[in-house]
Amino acid sequence: MFGKTITAIGFILGTLILGSIPALGVESTTVVGHFHDPYDHRPLEDITPAERAKIRGFSPYAGRSFPTQALFGDTHHHTANSGDAFMAGNRLTPEQAYRFARGEEIVTSTGVPAKLSRPLDFLVISDHAEGLGVITEVFNGNPLFTSDPTLARWNEMMKAGGDEAAKAQGELVSAQAQGTLPGPIQDPKIVGPVMVSVWKKYTEIAEAYNEPGLFTAMIGYEWTSVPGGNNLHRNILYRDGKDKADQAFPFSAWQSEDPEKLWEWMASYEEKTGGKLIAIPHNGNLSNGRMFELVDFEGNPLDRDYAERRARFEVLQEIIQTKGNSETHPTLSPNDEFAGDMGVAGWDYGNLTLEDTPETPEMRPTMYLRDGLKRGLEQEAKLGVNPFKFGFVGSTDVHNSLTEIEEDNFFGKLPIQEPSPKRWDHVSKQGFGKTRYAWHYLGAGYAAVWATENTREAIWDAMKRREVYGTSGTRITLRFFGGWGYTPADAQTRYIADIGYAKGVPMGSDLPERPDGKPPTFLVAALKDPMFGNLDRIQIVKGWLNPDGTAEEKIYDVVWGDAEQRQPGVDGTLPPIGNTVDVADATWTDAIGDPSLAAVWTDLEFDPTQRAFYYARVIEIPTPRWTAYDQLRFGIKMSPEVPMVQQERAWSSPIWYTPK
Repeated sequence: MFGKTITAIGFILGTLILGSIPALGVESTTVVGHFHDPYDHRPLEDITPAERAKIRGFSPYAGRSFPTQALFGDTHHHTANSGDAFMAGNRLTPEQAYRFARGEEIVTSTGVPAKLSRPLDFLVISDHAEGLGVITEVFNGNPLFTSDPTLARWNEMMKAGGDEAAKAQGELVSAQAQGTLPGPIQDPKIVGPVMVSVWKKYTEIAEAYNEPGLFTAMIGYEWTSVPGGNNLHRNILYRDGKDKADQAFPFSAWQSEDPEKLWEWMASYEEKTGGKLIAIPHNGNLSNGRMFELVDFEGNPLDRDYAERRARFEVLQEIIQTKGNSETHPTLSPNDEFAGDMGVAGWDYGNLTLEDTPETPEMRPTMYLRDGLKRGLEQEAKLGVNPFKFGFVGSTDVHNSLTEIEEDNFFGKLPIQEPSPKRWDHVSKQGFGKTRYAWHYLGAGYAAVWATENTREAIWDAMKRREVYGTSGTRITLRFFGGWGYTPADAQTRYIADIGYAKGVPMGSDLPERPDGKPPTFLVAALKDPMFGNLDRIQIVKGWLNPDGTAEEKIYDVVWGDAEQRQPGVDGTLPPIGNTVDVADATWTDAIGDPSLAAVWTDLEFDPTQRAFYYARVIEIPTPRWTAYDQLRFGIKMSPEVPMVQQERAWSSPIWYTPK
């Protein structure tokens, strides 16, 4: 399957983990440029190779302080402790979820053996704070709950299983969205003891499975605000262990659906415990225009205080997961050929529950992350603070305790969507004359973190400084740096990370102060996941603020595979990479594309008076989608509208420029 890449991969991986990405087929060259060696204050070009070796000592890796490992994990994950997951048939506990994420084989809730292709480095179990563990009590027939007729009916539907259980789960989600939940499961006197007990058991299990240096069990939960079905969910991630996390029970949307109230609770938690928290919003694509709206929850215009608090706690956004791709939409980015090719169909019908009102083009600028970044520039110009200054992670949002989202091993979002001949057209939601099917769901995604070590503290700190990136499920290794003096030769060395940090700043940062007369330069490099396809291209996405206050965007192809055979046309458009996928056999070859790509790109259209952001997007060659594997394995034929091929990708966190 890997064709021409096999011989190169071993060499590349040997250096990459140390923070370097070689350019395939290019011999190491003397590094040039105006960055300073960590052991000498002269420009490096003024130091001979012999002098440099003497200064550094024998090992080129000695003295490094920057993060050298990309850790892959999931920041959004549900077990049987989440009410909607349990209703959908999930019976797997946090303990089983950790075992699976660490690489152990387990048996799913539907009785199927399952195992990851490779262990993850970290996992955040983010069960819903709302009714944590309560639905289990309803299922078990606790009379404090089943005395309510609705809960008694849900008890019967869950025990019936199948479509009846799925219907009950849909009713639960809609009741939460419409504020019509049965009284007993919102009564603190009834649910409080249950929820506190489940939380403390969860943090106990997290401590047991947390092994610093080997596997990080990061504590977290989901705050599930969904007014009218509009998705405003946040995942709350703790830097802390059980000793601090148990001091304040998680704040839930049952207490308030207003994000500002959540931030108030987060601030009080930090003040009380000395701990640290961040919140990661997700699925702006299902918010019906509310994720990046320019008013607060009560409808008041944003002010500086709002911007400062949001910027403090919400430094990341989830760019992709099973419920779609939130980067951008074709109607927002008509010149982006990859805007609608993955994770848009089905998710742009309406909000999470397909209630309230259908989605309209007018809503989308305040739903998708790229436009959110542009609105951040606009608000910063008005308020002095950017409320939408966030990096990117991918994650799964699986509700079956299984962090497996690779296409050939995709177990779906819910137990009712686990592998079967009929899962592809299972009805997920209906509304406005539209139907969301199981085939609309993505096998996505993962969070990648450039951390100094595999610990809670190092991973959280990397997230806080936004030195992270999101992927669609592939484990691409991606570096992205910005500065004012990178040269083309910088992309041809094995020591890309050394140069990247020495001459500029990594993803998630602000460009340093601009030297007079210079445009920004960006150093970007990517290495393929050895179990996925070769690389098609690396792009840089730029957004900027015009003098009249309007924001624009542009996508640049900066380096691409098969460069000998394809070049941009007269209109600047790069031809497609091609397609080696055999859908019938669910196979592909790496006869096209490159295993690694690296380049230095200069923004020749740079205007020093304009605020701007830049992020890198890496696109793989086409490979089979999970639906193709299902079609082959179950011997079925799906409808023509079901996609069988996709191009996996990764997105770096942005780098920002602010005029002085």
